[in-house]
Amino acid sequence: MNKQQLASRIWESANKMRSKIEANEYKDYILGFIFYKFLSDKEVEFLKKNDWEEEDFVELVEEDIETVNQCKKNLGYFIAYDHLFSTWLSMGKNFDVSNVTDALSAFERLINESHRKVFDGVFDTLQTGLSKLGETSNARTKAISDLIQLIKDIPMDEKQGYDVLGFIYEYLISNFAANAGKKAGEFYTPHEVSLLISEIVANHLKDRDHIAIYDPTSGSGSLLINIGHSASKYMNRDSIQYYAQELKENTYNLTRMNLIMRGINPSNLFTRNADTLEDDWPIDIGSYPPVLRVDAVVSNPPYSQQWTPDGKESDPRYCEYGLAPKGKADYAFLLHDLYHLKPDGIMAIVLPHGVLFRGGEEEKIRTNLIEKNHIDAIIGLPANIFFGTGIPTIIMVLKQKREQSDVLIIDASKGFVKSGKNNILRASDIKRIVDTYTERKTIDKYAKLVSRDEIRANGYNLNIPRYVDSSEKAESWDLYASMVGGIPNSEIDDLAIYWQAFPKLKDQLFVSNDAFYSELRSKDISHVIENSEDVKGFIERYEKRFEDFEEYIKERLIRQMEEVQPVKEEIEIGNNIFARLADIPLVDKYHAYQVLDDEWIKISIDFDIIGTEGKAAVKVVEPNLIMKKDKEVQDGWKGRILPFDLVQRVFLSDQLAEIKEKERRIEEIISEYEEMIEEMAEEDKESEILNEAQDAFHAKGVTARLKELKHPETEDEKKLKEILEQYTKLSKEEKETKKEIKDLTAALHIKTKETIESLTDIQAEELLVEKWIRPLQEELMDIPKQVIGELIKQVQTLGDKYETTLIGIEKEIKEAEKSLVSMLDELCGNESDMKGIASLKALLGGE
Repeated sequence: MNKQQLASRIWESANKMRSKIEANEYKDYILGFIFYKFLSDKEVEFLKKNDWEEEDFVELVEEDIETVNQCKKNLGYFIAYDHLFSTWLSMGKNFDVSNVTDALSAFERLINESHRKVFDGVFDTLQTGLSKLGETSNARTKAISDLIQLIKDIPMDEKQGYDVLGFIYEYLISNFAANAGKKAGEFYTPHEVSLLISEIVANHLKDRDHIAIYDPTSGSGSLLINIGHSASKYMNRDSIQYYAQELKENTYNLTRMNLIMRGINPSNLFTRNADTLEDDWPIDIGSYPPVLRVDAVVSNPPYSQQWTPDGKESDPRYCEYGLAPKGKADYAFLLHDLYHLKPDGIMAIVLPHGVLFRGGEEEKIRTNLIEKNHIDAIIGLPANIFFGTGIPTIIMVLKQKREQSDVLIIDASKGFVKSGKNNILRASDIKRIVDTYTERKTIDKYAKLVSRDEIRANGYNLNIPRYVDSSEKAESWDLYASMVGGIPNSEIDDLAIYWQAFPKLKDQLFVSNDAFYSELRSKDISHVIENSEDVKGFIERYEKRFEDFEEYIKERLIRQMEEVQPVKEEIEIGNNIFARLADIPLVDKYHAYQVLDDEWIKISIDFDIIGTEGKAAVKVVEPNLIMKKDKEVQDGWKGRILPFDLVQRVFLSDQLAEIKEKERRIEEIISEYEEMIEEMAEEDKESEILNEAQDAFHAKGVTARLKELKHPETEDEKKLKEILEQYTKLSKEEKETKKEIKDLTAALHIKTKETIESLTDIQAEELLVEKWIRPLQEELMDIPKQVIGELIKQVQTLGDKYETTLIGIEKEIKEAEKSLVSMLDELCGNESDMKGIASLKALLGGE
């Protein structure tokens, strides 16, 4: 199964297994065992590269000093055979919780001194928490055994395993965060926010050979990992040093595990379990500079936390700017980050929205930051984007030295999709923000470059709505048009971007009444727009831009599939799409990018497999495993990469069509049953012939009734007999057809398996085009239709808005009154009745 399926299966099983244990705690157990498996498998892999055979591992003992030292020197630790994860698995029913406690104790003893800071105490949270996995030794053994069985299939190899492992680890952390409520913020920054910050920071650092990055509130380490990943697109990953500090011990262990499992060289890791505000990174007199200075600082500190500013007036981190108030440490964290930044470095910090406008000491700090020209950009994020809190948040980007004196303010609060209780940034939202930041451009209702003078004039208040109005234009109603009709030209002009793109279309749609109002020329708006030469030309021009797109993608993805690096490839293809759309009006290039990313998520899964197994994986068929009664059983076969239904559609269409035809016949028979039931008399429907719901025949009841109708006497009995005989005939045909479908489907399934396994390279490429390229091409080709559809909708809305006028309504009322008066004239009654009718006629305006 692919990494997403594996991650999903592990999460679902783990969530069931945790029973009453809080998600925030249970994560420490399962993630701890995954880390132990990683270290164990890494040692096995290392020894195999050094000529160890499988049968040799029973000799892997502490008494073998040479091997112990070899492992400690190269890996930083040693694990004996009895304590290997693979040994636990092989023990079966002989496995016991004591095997784990012994292994964890031994690991702590056998850490290399040079790696002590990286590994020391990393399993403390797991070791002390084992008791919560069960009330008895047997219960704990069962729980741990289930856990290690659950994670045994996670790959840990150097080629693609680190990526799969990292994906699964991040997936589990994310899901545990979603279930941990307010505690989620203690250890997890949503992946999309990490990615956004990473892209901004990595772009700034891309021309450097070596970088150091620091997160003083590191949580799970996701921010550091993502920045390292983004930066590695521009430099060697071994040229990146990681500094992480975290207050809570269990979260600190999570940081170290996560960083190490991403294949980061332990010699590039520097971690501390300490209070960032009270216990700063220690000064190292032996280094230069003695204070830790880094190329980038990133952080998502706890929001508006209590802290102790007393006695910190002379602290070099704060003395030039001021002290954050006791009840809100937000600016204390910010100034800490800024202090550790190199002159040419960059920092990004996630903060609550209030830091932009709150007064008192925070206003003083904000004023100093602006006057000293440190604030580079402010990015307003959507609400509900972080687990455990719905408060509005921002990303503030700062630098020690800046060439510009303006501040870029981006209101990205409207760009997101809803996912469960939270909002998430899409790939297109992230790219839009990053591009806007990189290009430092003003965009109406989205971003503005604000001068220092304008900020001063606003009293150093940086509240985003003061500078960027992202609100939708309020709908207004033209009084005259509402009274007498017509469409205000001012509202037609609100669609100016369309009239610029389609110069002739406006006059084709509207005819002017006077200088201020117009009418629609035709009520068939769709016909007018879709048949406009301007619109046809727009679609033709768009399609021409993409006429060689399929060939371009084939060349990049299919003909060179074993060399594809998915992350870099998506960037290249995205840039290519942007270039094709450069002079195409109305089309949002970020919409096109989202189309690419939506499809790329599916495509990249296949490249994970191809990257590990080569292109031969395209022709591999494997057992289709499903869960039945908590056991994994085989249910037929499936393609490792190629879906069976795709292969059948392309190469086995005749067999597929035969099955579809028989399935249609089943549908016809069911429809005939329904018609026959309708023809039956009500008393027959209520008999044993039909089921209780009276919507299907009851076979035994039909048989019994036919015996009774052997010699029908009445016309009703003859008709019923015909219906039941017809049902019997159709029922037999239905059973035979269903059996034929079952046999044909089974034969097609085997034929599909054989077809995949015997594909030629050309056939395999054809199927990959259908799977990877065709859906992307079709989605991109649909974009102009969506643009035109939106125009049709907006023009139709304008037409409908003023179609019903107050004068028209008044006229209809008068006509209705006149008609009612006419009806009243036809009434007669006694003198009292006629007086009442006369009064009503007078009220309605009659004589």
